[in-house]
Amino acid sequence: MPPLTKKELSILKKLNAPIKIQNFLDKMPINFEKDGETYMSPRRALRENKAHCFEGALIAALALWVNGEEPLLLDLKAVPSDVDHVVALYKKNGYWGAISKTNHAALRFRDPVYKSVRELAMSYFHEYFVNETGKKTLRSFAGPINLKKYAIDWATSEENLDTLVEKIDFQKHTPLFPKENLKYIRKADQMEIKAGKLIEWHKS
Repeated sequence: MPPLTKKELSILKKLNAPIKIQNFLDKMPINFEKDGETYMSPRRALRENKAHCFEGALIAALALWVNGEEPLLLDLKAVPSDVDHVVALYKKNGYWGAISKTNHAALRFRDPVYKSVRELAMSYFHEYFVNETGKKTLRSFAGPINLKKYAIDWATSEENLDTLVEKIDFQKHTPLFPKENLKYIRKADQMEIKAGKLIEWHKS
């Protein structure tokens, strides 16, 4: 277990269920990275009270670990022109769910109703598109990724976690569908694009 402070443990121990973790993350402002790209540890993100998807997933994974669960991540990889998304995984009675930090109406929390990680990853496919074009961009996934396999400084480091990001990025990713099926994929329609433009937090 990472060497957490009493204050950090007090916060995380209260987040003893996936729904509580998600509610906590929903209230945390989005990290717009105004001063440049960040990959903050949970310690830094909690102190600065902001997080983007990767940082939120780490907070969720750490909260699960503190409360006796495995600290698991799912990496969702998009085409190079789009951004990847990372969520924390949890399991209840043999079924998978996900905790997600995002600024959009899509790519959010998943209830524990999925029989496999692939099934859960597929649940993000239709809403994973570029707002300007409607092009669906999700292509593969990696997970569950157990953070216990990595140095525990991911939880408390004061430096950006670039090395951890690279290790996750280079994990073996499983394609969601054969390349031959790409030509059959329909773009998001105008109603979906309109809904996709909804955001929770605005830059000040």
